[in-house]
Amino acid sequence: MTLQQEIVGNAMQMAVVSLQPGQTVYCEAGKFLFKTSNVTMETRLSGPSGPSGSGGSGGSRGGQPAAGAGSLLRQAMGTAIQVGQRALAGESFAFQYFTPTGGEGTAGFAGVLPGEMRALELDGTRAWFAEKDAFVAAESTVDFGIAFQGGKAGRSGGEGFVLEKFTGRGTVIICGAGNFIDLNPADFGGRIEVDTGCIVAFEEGIQYGVQRVGGLNRQGLMNAVFGGEGLSLATLEGNGRVILQSLTIEGLANALRKAQGGDKQGPTGGLFSTNAG
Repeated sequence: MTLQQEIVGNAMQMAVVSLQPGQTVYCEAGKFLFKTSNVTMETRLSGPSGPSGSGGSGGSRGGQPAAGAGSLLRQAMGTAIQVGQRALAGESFAFQYFTPTGGEGTAGFAGVLPGEMRALELDGTRAWFAEKDAFVAAESTVDFGIAFQGGKAGRSGGEGFVLEKFTGRGTVIICGAGNFIDLNPADFGGRIEVDTGCIVAFEEGIQYGVQRVGGLNRQGLMNAVFGGEGLSLATLEGNGRVILQSLTIEGLANALRKAQGGDKQGPTGGLFSTNAG
């Protein structure tokens, strides 16, 4: 059953979801907006792929006997690992689940920054990766996970160290700052270079990396010091969809500080700053 949803609004969009009987949507805590009275809300520590992600723990389900002590211990450990991963990623500890009772129900969700939202349809063949804080809501048939980037990408990419990973089948709704643009590196010779703070999401099969902005020469240092990009750019290679945002959180924060008479970015640009998307 396809999730019926509508994205509304302009400067700060919202997702309005129509839930049919038997459908459940979950969101990150803090991104719930409203619901009709016949939609129940349940807060859980585990995601849909976790031990209690689709129906809680304990008791019997589908005629199966109740879980034993060993199974309950594994469930508790699995939930603790999930919570620990989200804590390292700077994500909310809990998810909120919404299920209609007695007929169709409606729920609304929103991001935390002015910008766009996008509904991604997963068919089970390709995962999607998104920068932290991009996740808004998803069907319970979509699994939420954390993908840790190692090596150079992890150390240099800022938000590239931690990515949200979505697998399974169904709809997942993401958000970003400013406006979105969809690109495919295959349309540009197989590779694009991007401000690390502008990446919102990309399909599985896209290779993500980080490279230095120029060499350690005069022009390279000019790019880093006065270009406002810091020392690194993200690289995206392959054939697949990439979603970029026109506004970075750092850019928004700098604009707000300037408007309030606070510190400006200064002549060093982004050299000593960390892009956060």
